[in-house]
Amino acid sequence: MSRIGKEPILIPAGVTVEVSGQVTTVKGAKGESAFTSPAPIGVKVEDNSVVVFRTDTSKAGAALFGTVRSVINNMVIGVEKGYKKELLINGVGYKAQIKGMDIILSLGFSHDITYTIPEGIKVEVNGGTSVTIEGIDKQLVGQVAARIRDYSPVEPYKGKGVRYSDEKVRRKEGKAVA
Repeated sequence: MSRIGKEPILIPAGVTVEVSGQVTTVKGAKGESAFTSPAPIGVKVEDNSVVVFRTDTSKAGAALFGTVRSVINNMVIGVEKGYKKELLINGVGYKAQIKGMDIILSLGFSHDITYTIPEGIKVEVNGGTSVTIEGIDKQLVGQVAARIRDYSPVEPYKGKGVRYSDEKVRRKEGKAVA
């Protein structure tokens, strides 16, 4: 049995959780989020907490037990505080700008890259080289940050590219002339 799945999720003040069948809806100050749990997993609200339980002893239920609990916990945190990722862009001529619901990235290619920002995500560009991604869905915030980073990951020789603000880049020494 999952040690994570057995833990109850405490509901903070200002957050409401509703369960109807397999659908769990979480509402808070930052917004609203819903999740449909798989058939072998049940969810119920008791007192001031959410409890996740298995409805059968199948292998699929065991595999999903802790995952469903983590997803619901992330929803509660997301609607209360939200999630945030910061990207830094390094390199001569490398920059980002916002146009409507698109982010335009100049990353050293012969053309600019246009990435459409998904619904529910807020992106800010500071000084052209710092990109802040915010939202209530942890998975979506991480996915957007990873997609933008994948266009030009940091290379180890000059340090050019897109990286997370807390990412450490291991620099390599260039070719030595004898």
